[in-house]
Amino acid sequence: MAVVEVTKANFDEVVLRSDKKVLVDFWATWCGPCMAQGPVVDALAEETDAVVFAKVNVDQNMELAQQFQVANIPTLLVFEGGQMVKKQIGFADKEHLKSLLGL
Repeated sequence: MAVVEVTKANFDEVVLRSDKKVLVDFWATWCGPCMAQGPVVDALAEETDAVVFAKVNVDQNMELAQQFQVANIPTLLVFEGGQMVKKQIGFADKEHLKSLLGL
């Protein structure tokens, strides 16, 4: 499944109303660890349809970053049933992401 770019306009629909677990990657182009995290998220998205994978560019969506108290990036948030249930700050390898998602 492809990774979805999320903005304030589609956040509720893609993340909060999803009937699947959702992993949201908060990132920025100038962030080295974010550039390393992106391909890991992309690869895992290709491996499973059980989870929706989304990315939020914090420079373009500061309101979302503030709403979820994202002070450091990359930050990965896991949502289930419209609620944030897990938070990972900093780079996470594929095995750690699988564990975080219960895969």
